[in-house]
Amino acid sequence: VQLQASGGGLVQPGGSLRRSCAASGSIFSINAWGWYRQAPGKERELVAHFRRGGSPDYTDSVKGRFTISLDNAKGTLDLQMNTLKPEDTAVYYCNVRFYSGLSLWGQGTLVTVSS
Repeated sequence: VQLQASGGGLVQPGGSLRRSCAASGSIFSINAWGWYRQAPGKERELVAHFRRGGSPDYTDSVKGRFTISLDNAKGTLDLQMNTLKPEDTAVYYCNVRFYSGLSLWGQGTLVTVSS
């Protein structure tokens, strides 16, 4: 499986941005999908995730603003980010976890929320 991430960039506070992550290969072997982020000087944190067939779960700081979605047919994982705040500034990564227990990270891209 390979992950190809896209999206990110600079946006003003209150704006929206969408990040996408396309998986290719044996995506049927993926058990869980997720988005993480790492702000400058901070540890990487889980933003949103779900297990195959389950419901999404979000970290408290993004609930009601971010939406994670998966196009199973295309193997594309999206993160729609609305009402962005400066504290959302971070490098965002997609991640998949396989039934084997192994995980794979996509390329991180910087999202900057600033006026």
